[in-house]
Parts: sequence; structure tokens; C-alpha cells
Amino acid sequence: MARVLIVGCGCRGIALANELMAAGHPVRGSTRDRARVPELEAAGVEPVVGDPYRLATLMPHVANTSAMVWLMASATGDDVEALHRTRLETVLERLVDTPVRGMVYEAKGTVSPGLLREGAAAVRKARLIWQMPNAIVEQSPRDPAAWLAAMLAGVESVLSL
Repeated sequence: MARVLIVGCGCRGIALANELMAAGHPVRGSTRDRARVPELEAAGVEPVVGDPYRLATLMPHVANTSAMVWLMASATGDDVEALHRTRLETVLERLVDTPVRGMVYEAKGTVSPGLLREGAAAVRKARLIWQMPNAIVEQSPRDPAAWLAAMLAGVESVLSL
């Protein structure tokens, strides 16, 4: 089956990873905190220490990966805007020359709706420019079961193209 890289593999990322692994997909999950590596390993996720603000720490891990999930809709920090603007646009451009078939973008969370709309627009633009399959998931994580089903469907739709 196809390997999936989840960027931002916190609690919801691990829940998604569990569903993907149950469907037969190996999963890599990124964390900026090296101390979380044992938690990811215990969940059966291949841990990646990488920072979405520093794409050079993530890009080596797209090798042998078929889809990337950008779980940044509830990110916090000093420059969250970059995760949905410049960092996202750059990662989309860099994915063109990799084995990654497409992107699943989480478009509902605690980040401002306007910023998430901008991120979704960047992902849609990548589809137009580079024919990069994508899924924009607009299901709120406040309904965990519905969110999980929508994210899983998004990954499967990208992988089926």
C-alpha cells in the first residue's frame, strides 16, 4: 500500500495514522519535538523529526511516500501564517519533483478561517498548475469521528488518482 506522511502528527495525527495503518498504509509522522518519538513509535508510526517552518528538515522524508497530509489547521506559534502561506506554497512546489502524488490539506481548526481559505486556495492552485491531486478537508475537528472519516476519505481520494 501507499505510504503517507502526516506533517503535524499530534493526537489527531496519531488517530488518523491508526486508521490509515488499519487500511494497510504505512505512515510517517512528523514532530518538532524529539521527545515525542517514542510516542509515535509506540503507535506504530515511523517518526520523523522535522519542522514545517524549516522544510529542509521535512523534504528528505517524502522519499517512498505517496501522499502528504498537512495537519496545521490548529497550529500555534509565532508565525502560523507562514504555515498556510509561504511554507505551504514552497512545500507544494517542492513536491512536484518527488514521488508524492498529492496533498491533503486540513482547512478547519483553530487558525483563522481566512488564513485557512488562503491555504486551501494555494493547494487548489497546485492542482491547476502541476496537476497535483489534492483534498481539502473542511470537516471540523470538534467532531472527531466525522473529522477522522473526512481525513481518511481525503487521503484515499488522493491515493486513488
